[in-house]
Amino acid sequence: MSTTPHQEFLTREVDPSKAFANRLLDVSKVGIWGAVLVGVLLSALYFRVLGRLVTEWWQDPDTSHGFLVPPFAAYLAWTNRERIRAAKIQPSWAGVAIIAFGLAMLVLGEYGAELFVSRVSLVVVLAGLTLCFGGSHLLKELRFSLLVLLLAIPLPAIIYNQVTFPLQILASKTASDLLPLFGVPVLREGNVIVLPMMRLEVAEACSGIRSLVSLFTLAIFYGYFLEKSVLRRTILALSSIPIAIGANAVRILGTGLCVQYWDPDKAMGFFHEFSGWVVFVVSLSCLFAVHKAMSLFKPKRVSA
Repeated sequence: MSTTPHQEFLTREVDPSKAFANRLLDVSKVGIWGAVLVGVLLSALYFRVLGRLVTEWWQDPDTSHGFLVPPFAAYLAWTNRERIRAAKIQPSWAGVAIIAFGLAMLVLGEYGAELFVSRVSLVVVLAGLTLCFGGSHLLKELRFSLLVLLLAIPLPAIIYNQVTFPLQILASKTASDLLPLFGVPVLREGNVIVLPMMRLEVAEACSGIRSLVSLFTLAIFYGYFLEKSVLRRTILALSSIPIAIGANAVRILGTGLCVQYWDPDKAMGFFHEFSGWVVFVVSLSCLFAVHKAMSLFKPKRVSA
């Protein structure tokens, strides 16, 4: 039995599910190609910035933890994928302003030779894109993943210099107070410890700021995987600061003892380099001990 053109038109009209599926497919294709286009544009804008950042991670052992940060941020988003999918999508024009602000930071950082500003601008632009295309609910679910990315960015020189010298003084003062307990006479002049055998200078590299940043980053990772309480995660992260400072003072103390009772050349050479790794492992052990001590104070559940 043959059908007329009018009947064929009615047949196509009464198949709404197929038309709706086609529309969804078209929308998904547009979204995929849009994401690819945004990714290409971001790669072109931040190719030099990210290239120099990765090079710094590779060449400077004190910033090598940066390689762990992007995978960890991606893992955070993956573990939160159910809430991300359930987030209400409400694109907002406010995201455009944040994107513009981030791009302005990129321009200022590039022309002002301030690497920290240009690197942070990428995180700002990513937050703006999330708000622009996904809305505030999606940004709320992804905010922690975005903030974690800041841990991969080395501190700016202006902050580094302001923090380093007080840490040098603190480390040298602590070590000079402890050395007499081991029978070593000492005279401190600023960040210089005068020993009977030689003068021991606590340089910028020995201030402990770099190990502090690395330990703080690892403490955040450690707390996220092993603690569900935000308060306990915060305590773990903050406890890494005095641990790193104390461990650095112990390292300088050990160097002073080796200078006095062993060999100054070996103390400033092999021992000084090797002790850095040992002290960092000890710092991780102290962080583990803090976590175990916290577990002793978990509130007991009262059975009904």
